[in-house]
Amino acid sequence: MNVTKTISTSIKNAVRFVKFLRMGKSDVQECRQASPFGVDSAPIEGMAAIYAKTSEVGKPVIIGYVNKNQIAEVGEYRTFSTDSDGGVQFYIHLKNDGTAEIGGNTKNMVRFQELETGFNNLVTDFNTLVALYNSHIHPSSSGTTSPTATQGTSSTADISGSKINEIKTL
Repeated sequence: MNVTKTISTSIKNAVRFVKFLRMGKSDVQECRQASPFGVDSAPIEGMAAIYAKTSEVGKPVIIGYVNKNQIAEVGEYRTFSTDSDGGVQFYIHLKNDGTAEIGGNTKNMVRFQELETGFNNLVTDFNTLVALYNSHIHPSSSGTTSPTATQGTSSTADISGSKINEIKTL
């Protein structure tokens, strides 16, 4: 096994190939990248890659990369994307305390069904108050009564557009 430096990647017949410097600036090689099932990633230029020969002569592989962005603690899993300079752009971090961070840790996701129930209760309460307001009467100076002149309007608020069907939670 050798530690190499990546130059570029390409896809040929649905297989990612990595071009790299093996034993110096004139020793440019290219081989397949091995990845866990379901993982498709392309390293940025200059990544330190682990190059290994296989039992098939002439079929070496890149089996991994030296990660410069490691922060996961024991029992955690973190995956991320970077820009071409290696700056983390987005991440998903499954933490050992049973929480997950998706792109950050300063805001919360919500359970839509529970939010919708609470919101609909609030709309119903508001509309009940509007109906009560609209139906109340005022005595006038002449002794007659009449409904309020300025009527309230029921709410038509709707949060259904905020629901993301492609992301599910507990």
